[in-house]
Amino acid sequence: MSRIIGIDLGTTNSLCATFEDGTPRLIPNSCGGYLTPSVVGIREGRVLVGEAAKELRLTHPGQCAASFKRWMGEGRRVTLAGKTFSPPELSALILRALRQDAEATLGEEIADAVITVPAYFNDNQRKATKLAGEFAGFKVHRIINEPTAAALVYGLHERRGDKRIMVFDLGGGTFDVTVMEVFESTLEIVSTAGESFLGGQDFTSRLICHALEREGLRPEDTELRHPLMFARLREECEKAKIRLTTEEAASIRIPDREGGVTPGCAVRDVSRKEFESLIGDLMEKIAAPVDRALRDAGCTTADIEDAILVGGATRAPIVRRFVESYCGTRPLATHDPDRVVALGAAVQAALICDDKAVEDIVMTDVCPFSLGIGIAKQFGSRIQSGYYLPVIHRNTTIPVSREETVATVHANQRVMDIEIYQGEARKTRDNLLLGRLKVKGIPSAPPGYPVHVRFTYDLNGILSVEAIVSGPGKKFETVLTNNVKGLSKSEVKKAISALDKLKFFPRDDVRNQRLILFCERLTAEVDPVSRQALDASLDQFESAMSSGDRALFEEARQALLVTVSALGFEYREGESQ
Repeated sequence: MSRIIGIDLGTTNSLCATFEDGTPRLIPNSCGGYLTPSVVGIREGRVLVGEAAKELRLTHPGQCAASFKRWMGEGRRVTLAGKTFSPPELSALILRALRQDAEATLGEEIADAVITVPAYFNDNQRKATKLAGEFAGFKVHRIINEPTAAALVYGLHERRGDKRIMVFDLGGGTFDVTVMEVFESTLEIVSTAGESFLGGQDFTSRLICHALEREGLRPEDTELRHPLMFARLREECEKAKIRLTTEEAASIRIPDREGGVTPGCAVRDVSRKEFESLIGDLMEKIAAPVDRALRDAGCTTADIEDAILVGGATRAPIVRRFVESYCGTRPLATHDPDRVVALGAAVQAALICDDKAVEDIVMTDVCPFSLGIGIAKQFGSRIQSGYYLPVIHRNTTIPVSREETVATVHANQRVMDIEIYQGEARKTRDNLLLGRLKVKGIPSAPPGYPVHVRFTYDLNGILSVEAIVSGPGKKFETVLTNNVKGLSKSEVKKAISALDKLKFFPRDDVRNQRLILFCERLTAEVDPVSRQALDASLDQFESAMSSGDRALFEEARQALLVTVSALGFEYREGESQ
């Protein structure tokens, strides 16, 4: 297999790495550094990327775009020098520059990549990232979550560990927290949570607002009326923020309306304590995803042995104190927080290439968002649509197969339109619509005729949705490949075939149908107390049939048979009762 590079496509900076001689190493850019600013500009018809665009942003901010990672998947357009760009197109320019740097350093053509994204990116955002890679000429083999990539680097060097760790990833524009277990060279993602609009750039914005308000100016008016002043002030505040990670105070020079910074310009001092008070509410926003990740993982901070810091914003002392006080352990930053994600992407590339140096590493992942369908609910005599029923819940280990049963809401309803969503909200309007599946040929019957909806989801981002009409056994299916990670049509077909092998729906087995009918008949023959026990065991069995978990199903089936036997009845497989 040809060389695959790992890319950290960041909000503030981007960088890439390769895996050689058993270890990942960073690839320098054309300026000799490793961090390429995620800024794109156009000057006199020429496209500028990275450091050049960052400099242009100070003198011609209207001709530059930055932070467009935050707009991925939104359909927003940006106009630069009369030309319009989508966020994937802007990102592709960054990726193309990284590709050229890699080819210059490695001395070969590079056409394959692994690209990282925040763990909390939704389906549209992941699809937009993959599209950006394709625009840049890459075959994107995998879209990997940033905390997972970082954990791969730590796991590469600590393969004999057996512990539960938390990856705390606070970058320029996004925040992720991931809980994972490490044991015998296996990294198992347990849960993940985050905020797509929270990062170091928000810290900088607080300093900008503070500085302008002290000058009696409104930030929104200043950016619109005095863009050069605002651009230069942003740079001053960014430098002050960085100094405050190591110093107790920093100075911010206030530019004039034309963006000039002269020896006699106003200078405002800001202390670290003052800065920390400005971002206090942002730190409170960080706590909620951490709580959610721990809750979903079924653990507490006492169970966390190591907390790993990822992302440049974790250098802020207030962030490190937060992690230490929250987890009760000193956070780890053995690897550079700005660089570890790109290195991890290179490790993932090595896994894809079956490199012998990582052949003993095994990694699992989870669905960051729930996947489900829209349903209607009945309130008295009124039926209200627009409610969300999760089929695969967030933080479920993938690949996975799950089933839920829904029913018709009207008498003689022959058709059912199933809408497929991603998200956590109670109402479908607040979730992301992924696709639709039309079910036809439902038998004429009173309301409540059952239809079984089955979801199967794999590591490639392929979601197979089936609907089985009870009675006739008609099957309807759609396959959603919105965030398929760099697969060709033949590879998608192969992956779908693998999904079929993954599917486990014991409800289709006539032996299980017969067992249910047998137990339902018994409920009419036993005393009330026995009926309650049988009913509970039967409910557990039906629930296990929908879980897609073979072990859970076998356990529930055996428990049901034990209950039947305890009631004095004998159930014999394959014989009439």
